[in-house]
Amino acid sequence: MLEEAGWEIGTTVREEVAVTGMPSPSGKGAVDYVLYDANGLPLAVVEAKRTSTDPDIGQQQAKLYADCLEQQTGQRPVIFYTNGYKTRIWNDVQGGPPRLVHGFYTQAELKRLIERRKNNPDLSSFPINADIVERYYQTRAIKAMLAAYQRKERAGLLIMATGTGKTRTAIALVDVLMKANVVQKALFLADRTSLVNQAHNAFKANLKDASFVNLLEDKNQVGRVYFSTYQTMIGLIDEKNADGTRQFGTGMFDLIIIDEAHRSVYQKFGEIFKYFDSLLVGLTATPRDEVDRDTYALFGLESGVPTDYYDLDQAIADGYLMPPKAYSVPLKFMREGVKYDELSEEEKQHWDSLNWGDEDAPEEVSASKINKELFNTGTIDLMLKHLMENGIKTEGGDRLGKTIIFAVNQKHAQFIADQFNENYPQYDGKFARVITHATKYPQSLINDFSKKDLPEPQIAISVDMLDTGIDVPEVVNLVFFKAVRSKVKFMQMIGRGTRLCKELFSPEDDKKEFFIFDYCSNFEYFNENPDGAPVATTEPLGQRLFKARLNILSLLNAKDYETEELKTVQQDLRQSLQTEVKSMNNDNFIVKSELEHVEHFKNDDAWKNLDDLAIGTLREHISKLPNQLEPETLEAKLFDMLCYNLELAVLEKNNKAIQGYANKVIEIASKLESKENIPVVAEQIALIQEVQTVDYWKGITLPMLESMRKRIRGLVKLIEKTTSTIVYSMLDDEIGDAIEVDIPVVSSGVNLAQYRKRVESFIKANENHITIAKLKRGLALTPTDLSELERFVFDAQEVESKEKFEECFGTEKSLPLFIRSLVGLDRQAVQEAFSKYLQGTTYNDKQIRFVEMIIEHLTIRGTLEASQLYEPPFNQIHYEGIDGVFADSDADNIFGVVEVFNESAVA
Repeated sequence: MLEEAGWEIGTTVREEVAVTGMPSPSGKGAVDYVLYDANGLPLAVVEAKRTSTDPDIGQQQAKLYADCLEQQTGQRPVIFYTNGYKTRIWNDVQGGPPRLVHGFYTQAELKRLIERRKNNPDLSSFPINADIVERYYQTRAIKAMLAAYQRKERAGLLIMATGTGKTRTAIALVDVLMKANVVQKALFLADRTSLVNQAHNAFKANLKDASFVNLLEDKNQVGRVYFSTYQTMIGLIDEKNADGTRQFGTGMFDLIIIDEAHRSVYQKFGEIFKYFDSLLVGLTATPRDEVDRDTYALFGLESGVPTDYYDLDQAIADGYLMPPKAYSVPLKFMREGVKYDELSEEEKQHWDSLNWGDEDAPEEVSASKINKELFNTGTIDLMLKHLMENGIKTEGGDRLGKTIIFAVNQKHAQFIADQFNENYPQYDGKFARVITHATKYPQSLINDFSKKDLPEPQIAISVDMLDTGIDVPEVVNLVFFKAVRSKVKFMQMIGRGTRLCKELFSPEDDKKEFFIFDYCSNFEYFNENPDGAPVATTEPLGQRLFKARLNILSLLNAKDYETEELKTVQQDLRQSLQTEVKSMNNDNFIVKSELEHVEHFKNDDAWKNLDDLAIGTLREHISKLPNQLEPETLEAKLFDMLCYNLELAVLEKNNKAIQGYANKVIEIASKLESKENIPVVAEQIALIQEVQTVDYWKGITLPMLESMRKRIRGLVKLIEKTTSTIVYSMLDDEIGDAIEVDIPVVSSGVNLAQYRKRVESFIKANENHITIAKLKRGLALTPTDLSELERFVFDAQEVESKEKFEECFGTEKSLPLFIRSLVGLDRQAVQEAFSKYLQGTTYNDKQIRFVEMIIEHLTIRGTLEASQLYEPPFNQIHYEGIDGVFADSDADNIFGVVEVFNESAVA
């Protein structure tokens, strides 16, 4: 492992290094390995124990060696202790407690750790760049992450509604950590190329002083912020340079940003986060009660308690996201299906003439099969007509605004596009385009769709690709033309329309809402099933096959199965599993994490007495690991899985399961029999025919099933894949009136937003009320003034009540302060208070500009905290804020004037 990190024994690494000062009679000791800097100073000690020994036993010994080297050299080395399988790093000066690592740091990485000891920064003292993030919840989230890192926590999870600026929040966090010298290199991971490119562009636009590397385009470039998909990074970790060192070592990144951190990412790519010894920050829009326990555990958090969160309803209430206006639009066939008896005579003739493949024309096609097995032009045409007539328009109402249609699959998406082009030929095939994973150069289409001033395409017809992550603020219409049953995905899809968009319709005419047209009863489904359908997580097929064989072996351990035939089956299963383990590459970073167990089970002796403890270890630690066996066809592996399930059912004497699995085997055999003209099938034709008889299944045994599995598994690939025939019809469908519906998860936010606007409009409309006017002039309120103000506001029809007001706006601000924040201060009154700084030649241009900024702030916001005079935008004139612009006496005077205005709003 040392060589992989670029260390050379005899040069940068010395063995058995003598030290003095140990708490022993001689005071002497010998460090197993010391890793040195080019200047001869020790960077790390390594205490190496036998593989059979717990490495933690060496922790204190390694610490004492570090003490001795520090006394001798003046530099305290980082501590590693290992048994070859498990390695812990302990940077016991500001580095937190010991933790497991997957390898050793390079020389440069260790130097970086030691240099950071010189500046133990107070992360809360570093300003957050207001040019990157300006919203309160983004600043709050960054401060929460910084506080977690300050507490030596290594990870945090930020839950932020789609469209509220997760990426910008991550950029501002990286900016602070880089300025604090906590992070030199960061890695941004996402699960799709388009999301990686989107993040890459956002970082480049907002983090001016850093260099960036998109690993999807250039794997050999060097920079400070790297971008990759999870899939690409899995492959890159195992790549080595020409000298044998790893291109991406365990200590390369100081921070990893995990985009859309959720269970599937944890299950598929969790080894990445274990491999890199870095700080973690997870970003997700999944509501906190929908985030699973494993995801919280990855970030070291209690279930349901993220580092910070900002919900969709709050974002809508705050006015940072657009509220949807949702409509359920009933299409008859989409809700009731097609019934032959209800067709006209002409339509029945058309129905009978359709190409139904090998089947007769059915009496009915259910609603669930519409847009999957039956594509009807009349249904598509009605949807498109309704959309074009009722969708939000731009360009003075002449052009449909940006729209996403969510389709069922690729063929469905293409059929929608074809029907659009047939109905609206004037757009020359450019207005509505299919954007899916099957589209060639989809990113170019996404780029075109994302451009505000580019008129085409206006409609993106998507299958999964635009469901999440894509940022197009101009989207004003969403069309659900498929059933969605996952609540998380449904909310992510709705999030495509929530982003704000300035001047979308004309100057000073911004986007105010967006429309959702649901033609597939999704709203009705979620109304009846608020949590949606349960999401099943399936282990990879290879892991399931490994575990199935282990389960069979576990059952065969019982004395009831001690026959010679079954012993042969046991031996074959053990041999197949051992062969798989022996093929595992010890250098693979995922395998390395379980190397102790892998090497144990590569030994023949480990398989001789495979008890329940050994089977449990194989199931828990080995089954998930990649192997290097020759790839086999999916069909063969699926047939293996079917047969193993059948064998388990036989061992458990589960007759119902036996019958079900047997019928599937018989069906496969029947299809293979029709391939008798193929020589390899002809060789097994007797068995294939026998499997289809009743006698074969009487008294069926494991040896019989194993023999059948081995002889047939390689033939299954010869069966043609049956694809359901899509039938294209031209029937007249019916459309009902669109019904506006509430979306429960956002309706509270919408109602809150509407209430806020109503209250704020009421107060601004009454600026001349005698008490509000006093507030605006900066005059102190009497108790009588306050009573009158409360009566005037809380009794108003627009406000409803004091309780409703406090429910919406909280109680942190008093009523006078709240009103002052809305109406601001009279500019003339503020200018008079600061007149000495604006007249004459006593103060220079920077000082006058600073005071003008204070006046502007107070005029708009009404109050100003003293601490704000050290933060943006005030620290843009001088990095020390007011202290860098004014002498102490003037600064104190300015604080006094500001405080007078603040106190005038406190009754």
